[in-house]
Amino acid sequence: MIAAFGAATVLGLYLAAIAGWSVVAIGIASIVSGIAYTGGPWPLGYHGLGDVFVMVFFGFVAVCGTAFVQLGSVPCLALAAAVPIGALATAILVVNNIRDRATDERAGKRTLAVRWGRRVALVEYAGLVALAYAVPLGLAIAGRPWAALPLASAPLAIARLRAVLAAGDGPAFNRCLAGTAQLLLLHGALFATGLAAG
Repeated sequence: MIAAFGAATVLGLYLAAIAGWSVVAIGIASIVSGIAYTGGPWPLGYHGLGDVFVMVFFGFVAVCGTAFVQLGSVPCLALAAAVPIGALATAILVVNNIRDRATDERAGKRTLAVRWGRRVALVEYAGLVALAYAVPLGLAIAGRPWAALPLASAPLAIARLRAVLAAGDGPAFNRCLAGTAQLLLLHGALFATGLAAG
């Protein structure tokens, strides 16, 4: 963790020199939140806030922060683009939380999967995946037809959803974790290509 935060600090100082000290504020907030996720007097991940944390920092902060560094502002398109990225990143966490539900409950870690149960967590996973595809479709309807390019990966998303629904043990959920991460990578690459194409 120290090495990762150290590397992030060095790169952050470079980005701050380019885009201003607002980047430092983003970096500090990210590091503090990263530590607070499992550490400190009130760990976020232990109180059902992990999903919100991932959506905010892996979605909005990552995408909008990148746009800010490059453009000096955060356009509405960046806000829209942050939603599917954050949704699929959160879906990875949901798989992890479903897999670890029993051990988390014994350890006092009150994730949403522990609080609401497996069925609700599976509905959350499905909703996050659906949201990741609804945004590109909406952008396409609004006049950016190439933004719909991620829809080409929809069959893979359906396969991933079926795999999560059927998973019953640790190894199966581990495959689902890797599969959801692969879906995020493919969806993100297609989305970026579509947005770049106009």
